[in-house]
Amino acid sequence: MSSLRWPAARPVLSDTLLAVAVGVAALIGAAAAGHSQPDRIPLDAAGAALVLVAAGALALRRRRPLVVLGIVTVAISTYLILGYPHGPTTAPLVVAMYTVAVQLPIRQSLLACAVALVGVFAESFWLAVSGSFGGLVAILPWTGWLLVPWTVGAVVRLVRRAGEEASRERAYAEQLRIAREVHDVVAHGLAAINMQARVALHVLDRRPEQARLALQAISLSSRDALDELRATLAVLRAPGAVAAEDGDGRRPSATLAQLDRLVSRMADSGLQVTVKINGVRSDLPPAVDLAGYRIIQESLTNVLRHAGSATATARVDYRPDALVVEVLDDGNARPGRPLRAGGNGIAGMSERANALGGTLQTGPRAEGGFRVHAQLPIPAPDAQEPGVRA
Repeated sequence: MSSLRWPAARPVLSDTLLAVAVGVAALIGAAAAGHSQPDRIPLDAAGAALVLVAAGALALRRRRPLVVLGIVTVAISTYLILGYPHGPTTAPLVVAMYTVAVQLPIRQSLLACAVALVGVFAESFWLAVSGSFGGLVAILPWTGWLLVPWTVGAVVRLVRRAGEEASRERAYAEQLRIAREVHDVVAHGLAAINMQARVALHVLDRRPEQARLALQAISLSSRDALDELRATLAVLRAPGAVAAEDGDGRRPSATLAQLDRLVSRMADSGLQVTVKINGVRSDLPPAVDLAGYRIIQESLTNVLRHAGSATATARVDYRPDALVVEVLDDGNARPGRPLRAGGNGIAGMSERANALGGTLQTGPRAEGGFRVHAQLPIPAPDAQEPGVRA
């Protein structure tokens, strides 16, 4: 239990230590300042008590920033009105103003700090109203300096908020990437299983042996889908690791090296796929390798689901500066014929390509069927950025 409480106790402890340090420094500074300000009352027990109250309130600065600023303002203002020396006694005010600026919206913190300044220098403002402007002129530089902690705090707040927003965006992008991975694995597996189940039901009574083969294919497809899903989640959940798309050296759960296995599963589901490869396969960046495989997988899954009785051709072109993948089918799509609405397949493929700075083109072919064409750039080794996220 003590280990669980310790992180929460650290801010309180650090603030308490800060309060002690500021209080000691303010007391020493006030005592020293009294020697050079003969017109002020030397520091005594009452003055020291006011300084300690102002400094002690800082122990609660993160919990109640406005309350702490109010206590500090009243204590320091009373200290100055009673005639004690100017100087380092405003240190608690500096810390309190900075804390308010960090924790509260800019307008609210600026108003609170302005009121605090008026309160702290109430004596000088009152003398100015009475016709004695000497004190007012003396405090103007101090007023300017006391706006510095508010400015610093406001800037820190803006920087922190920008960092938090960036973290939220990264988390959202990570969630989308995981959802896309799971969608591709599950959608492909279920599409294959659905097709094989329909074949089994169709021939169950007339050709039980063929139905048995279809059921065996269902078993294999479901096992492969589960294995791939486990591998995908294992990569995504690796502790302390960034996603494979980020180029951290971990291989993704699926690569173009597994294309033959994908084609074999498609054949078991009733879709004949011809693979054509141009160029020599090289060491692709993990993000490009995974995206190429997933685009082909999703394209073939769509053929299986929507193209009717069709065959498909998958082309992979390994170029020095890009990976080009293309899937063509001879299904029932025609130019001018509306496509079936719904689904996230094409949108997901487009997101994958765009995340890598590539392009995706899809649409019916003039001779019939559908075409998916993706070009994924391969960055030069010295230009690869490890922070690319899908």
